[in-house]
Amino acid sequence: MEFHKGEKVEVCSKHEGFLGSYYTATVVKKLDTNSYAVQYENLVEEEDISKLLIETASGDEVRPVPPRIKFGIGFSMFDKVDVFDNDGWWVGKVTGRRGSLYFVYFETTREEIAYHVSKLRIHLDWVNDKWVSSKRMVS
Repeated sequence: MEFHKGEKVEVCSKHEGFLGSYYTATVVKKLDTNSYAVQYENLVEEEDISKLLIETASGDEVRPVPPRIKFGIGFSMFDKVDVFDNDGWWVGKVTGRRGSLYFVYFETTREEIAYHVSKLRIHLDWVNDKWVSSKRMVS
C-alpha cells in the first residue's frame, strides 16, 4: 500500500524495548519505493523537545490508522487489545477486569498492568492491505 503526504499512519517500532508498539504519525514525504519520512504525533526530538520527531520509516513499518470500532459492553477475558501507553499503542491480552479497569498482560515484557477502558481499543491486524479482527484469525 502506498501512503501520501499528509496522511495519518501508524509506525511500528523495531527499537529494543519498544518492539511491536505503534506510534501515530503523519507522512511528510515519500522518499523512495519503500520508505517514508514521517512526523510523529507524540514523540519529540531528544535534542529539542519542542520539536516533533521526524524520521525515516520503511514501508513494512507503516500502516494506516485502524478504524475506530465500538465494542459494546466491553472486552472479554483473553481478548487481544491495543493499549495506549508511553505515547504509543502496545499489544496485549485482557486478563481481568475490575469496574472500568482492565488488566492487560504483555508478552514482550511479561507484565500485567491495569488500564482504564478509555486507553484500550480492539486489536486489528493489517493483513494484505485489509484490517482483520484478531478474533477471526487462525493461530
